[in-house]
Amino acid sequence: MVTVSFDAGRYVEYYLGNAPSLSTLLVANGAAFLVGVSFYVHSDPSFADLPTFLYPLFGDSPTALALATLSLATLLPHLGNRVRDAPTNVPLAYLHTFAFVWLVKYGLWTVVALNLHPDQYVGFAGAALWDYWGIMLTHLLFVVEAFAIPYYGRTTDRALKVALVALLVNDVFDYAFGYHPPLRYDPGIPLILATLVLSVGTVYVADRVFDRPERFDPLAPSGGGE
Repeated sequence: MVTVSFDAGRYVEYYLGNAPSLSTLLVANGAAFLVGVSFYVHSDPSFADLPTFLYPLFGDSPTALALATLSLATLLPHLGNRVRDAPTNVPLAYLHTFAFVWLVKYGLWTVVALNLHPDQYVGFAGAALWDYWGIMLTHLLFVVEAFAIPYYGRTTDRALKVALVALLVNDVFDYAFGYHPPLRYDPGIPLILATLVLSVGTVYVADRVFDRPERFDPLAPSGGGE
C-alpha cells in the first residue's frame, strides 16, 4: 500500500471518526447525489428512457456518490474507535473498492470531458460559472474523497478484477449504446480512449493504495493469498 502521509491520516482519522463531521459528509454526499439524479432526470436521454436496473450504468456520478455514501456509512457503527481499525470482510472489500474506482474515474472523467472542448463550456459569467467551474471543482472533490477510503477499507485481487470488468461494461454501455453522460459535443475517439485509460488507470491506482489483509478472501485459491 502507498502510505497515507501522517498529516492526511490524522485528518482522515479525525473527520471520519467523529459523528458530527462524518454525518455532515454523509448529508453532503446525499445532497450531491440528488443533484446528480436531477441532472439525469432532465437530460436527453434520461432515466425515463431506460429500465430501472440500468440506472447505475447511466447515472455515473450519482452511482459514484451512492457507493461512496454506503462506504462511509459503514463507519457509523464503529464510531468511538480508530477509523483505521474499522472491521473488514469480503462484501466490504468489494464496496470500498467499487466506491474508490467510481469516484476517481468519474471525478477525473468530468474534468477531461469538459476540457476536451473548452469552447463549449468555459466561461466566467452566467450559467458557465456552474456548468464549467462548479461541475469541475465538485467532481475533483470526488477524487479527494476517494483517497480517504483506502485509509479504512481493504481490497482483494478478485475485487479489483471485478471492478475493472464493471468499469469496462459501463464504458461499453456508455459509448456502444450511446448512454454516456450528456455532452455538448460528440464524444469521438479521444474521449472514448481517455475513458478506457481511466478505467484501467483507476483500478491500477486502487491496487497501489489499498491494503490486502492476509487470508482475507475465503474464496481465494489455496496456496495463493489475495
